[in-house]
Amino acid sequence: MNVPLIKVLKAGLQTTVQDLGRKGYQRYGISPSGAMDAYALQMANILVGNPLGESGLEVTIIGPRLEAMADVSIAICGGDLKPMVNNEEVPMWRCFVFKKGDVLSFGKGGNGARAYISFAGGIDVPLVLGSKSTFINGGMGGLDGRQLEQGDSLHGNPFVRRNRFLHKDFIPEYKTRLEIRVILGPHLEKFTSNAIEQFLSGDYMVSPQSNRMGYRLEGPELSHIGGADIISDAIPAGGIQVPSNGQPIILMAERQTTGGYARIATVISVDLPILAQAMPGTEVRFVKITVKEAQNLYLKRKKLLQALSVIAH
Repeated sequence: MNVPLIKVLKAGLQTTVQDLGRKGYQRYGISPSGAMDAYALQMANILVGNPLGESGLEVTIIGPRLEAMADVSIAICGGDLKPMVNNEEVPMWRCFVFKKGDVLSFGKGGNGARAYISFAGGIDVPLVLGSKSTFINGGMGGLDGRQLEQGDSLHGNPFVRRNRFLHKDFIPEYKTRLEIRVILGPHLEKFTSNAIEQFLSGDYMVSPQSNRMGYRLEGPELSHIGGADIISDAIPAGGIQVPSNGQPIILMAERQTTGGYARIATVISVDLPILAQAMPGTEVRFVKITVKEAQNLYLKRKKLLQALSVIAH
């Protein structure tokens, strides 16, 4: 039964409803959006017994303050933003009961940029083009196409289930220095050989000018052959554009659908969740792998999530 689930007492920096994204609409100029860290969201859903693709709340750096309007099991995964219930710390990567009248808040984090809150039974917001995800720049999905604000309320179909936790082997470590695996291309002919070497050997830093659309990096300047422009083509998740200033931009969940700058590489799917947790100032170094290696890593991750989901039910 659909009932009030939570009330927003304080919104936080950027709290949005997200699922695994809006698939199949890039051809119409609509960003996929979805959770930046899809792994953390899916693990949170597994812990509370939801389908893998159910929506939850994506919390960014400074968390919200939420009051429970009904008893519901929840799980918080991803970046450790120091969650507390009634001012008492609660564990992450674990399912527990959020009781009616309880208040969930967050302290000062520092290990990861984004936390994900899954509620048993999910969040009841309308499907827009097959997804509940908030596309902020497009003003669609989630709650009225925007981030949560003080005074908002969300509904759901809450239920309570036994507590469960995730084995430590499945909990990522979020570091301040990352090695991110990439597949080189598709526009290598637009870069000098020295630029490709610098890209793979240099240290980059995540700029404060980064968001759900893209991560701007600061580091060795990458030189082009014949300029940075190409005939616009489709942008995949993790595509790394290099505009005329030579500084890479990694396109993330709420990326534009097409782009006219040469791409030097693409971040592999299984490393995007780790990258999504990078705070400004995080150091990044790129490591090239093959398409086959990336596919095998993707299939291994997919099988793990599917197996855990089956066990959880």
